[in-house]
Amino acid sequence: MVCELCGSGKNVTGFEVEGEIVNLCEECKSQIESGDLDENHFQCLNESMWSDKKGVKILTYRLLKKLGRTDLLDMMYLSDEELALAQKEEEEKLDSVGNRLRDGDSVMVIKDLNVKGGGVIKRGTVFKNIRLGDTPGHILAKNIYIKTEFVKKV
Repeated sequence: MVCELCGSGKNVTGFEVEGEIVNLCEECKSQIESGDLDENHFQCLNESMWSDKKGVKILTYRLLKKLGRTDLLDMMYLSDEELALAQKEEEEKLDSVGNRLRDGDSVMVIKDLNVKGGGVIKRGTVFKNIRLGDTPGHILAKNIYIKTEFVKKV
């Protein structure tokens, strides 16, 4: 059994994506779960984006989106159903690990963040009673908008 993203055979296990099981190696799975993606490792996505498996295509789309690879996203083909499922994650507001965020949750910042107007939010800072707001991909914590990719639900 090999990883359906990078082709590695090291410690391959199943990973659920929208009800389908995708085989992932230890490296891919740990990066996806931590939210700390190494773009060099995920160069393999330009191959996996052509997979016939719905789960692999959805996961590839989400990873390319997180990596900001619009060049590859523009070339990728997904059916209307696959695209809706791939984008569902964005609408639900998920943290860096994939946990669903709700109003009132507490989150921890996973990396130092520079704040417009000066200042830094240090890694490990916990914000309680967050609000989801209307801005896609962001939460509102103490009147500061923070991208959901930089927080982890606690």
